[in-house]
Amino acid sequence: MGKKRKNQPETLHQEEEDEKVELPAHGEETKKEEKKKKKKDKKKNEKERPTVTIALPGSIIDNTQSFELATRLAGQIARAATIFRVDEVVIFDNNSGSEHDLRLAMKEDADGNESGTQFLIRILKYLETPQYLRRALFQMHTSLRFVGLLPPLDAPHHLRKHEWGPYREGVTQKERGPNNTGTQVDVGLTKNVVVDQNLEPGIRVTLAMGTDRCLETDSLRKVVPSSTPREEGSYWGYKVRYAPNISSVFKDCPFEGGYDHKLGTSEHGVVLSSSELTIPTFRHLLIAFGGLAGLEECIEEDVNLKGKDAREIFDKYLNICPHQGSRTIRTEEAIFISLQYFQEPINRAVAGN
Repeated sequence: MGKKRKNQPETLHQEEEDEKVELPAHGEETKKEEKKKKKKDKKKNEKERPTVTIALPGSIIDNTQSFELATRLAGQIARAATIFRVDEVVIFDNNSGSEHDLRLAMKEDADGNESGTQFLIRILKYLETPQYLRRALFQMHTSLRFVGLLPPLDAPHHLRKHEWGPYREGVTQKERGPNNTGTQVDVGLTKNVVVDQNLEPGIRVTLAMGTDRCLETDSLRKVVPSSTPREEGSYWGYKVRYAPNISSVFKDCPFEGGYDHKLGTSEHGVVLSSSELTIPTFRHLLIAFGGLAGLEECIEEDVNLKGKDAREIFDKYLNICPHQGSRTIRTEEAIFISLQYFQEPINRAVAGN
């Protein structure tokens, strides 16, 4: 069969002498391990799906005439983000300072009223949370008084009691599992399920539900990263992030490497049809919206961006509705218009991955 090679170690079995096995040197083993790791990392990167983030100022809430109208505005933004599968919503203030204390931005008055930014963040988080978890994760608050008027997001992770899915959102309970091990988790079904970890109560978790639909058995469910359903192609809601100013939107990006393509929207932007727009292959895309006075004012008020033009900050600065009949397009309207406008260019970019 194979020729006997020189400088090879003796085999353990005499009958296999004619077919010697070459053992790798220590360095070769290391190289193989590194190659295997790189291959694994490559697969992991291929598994990661591109993300889409929208950023908008919390000041748009300050312009509403009542709590009810403010709540409806927030509901429109949440619906738009869900319909167009947005992964992250960033709400920023127009503060000029380079550093800003989040506690001050989130301070309430004596009646429990919040700033527009804080109000918008609270409503967006509340609506993204599955209905069966809201009572456990949100305390009663004056800002939530009209949320019952809003249409549900009906996102894939907002499962009903009779529905079964491969993943489900849950909240950890005080009660332990059988034999005082593991943790019970409320996932909105008729009975709590158990995970094999001892977790603090009141934590929102994502569970892999497995194939055992019988809740009477002692099957243990597994806690997985919230990104896991998304990596498998399911939309799993949006994250909400606060930024003290527009420069912090970019600086504090939670994704490794930051946003690799940034789009700004303004009536002063370039007019280009959706079919002509080319978005390069991206990992993390950002689409920014301005308030009453547009993105230009947000940039002017930020000392970190002093003297900079919007076209220097964004890769593309676009007017997505050039022939508008109204003198103004409200931000919540601009979000719907823009996300529809960008849908095909984004799909083409993702298909190119």
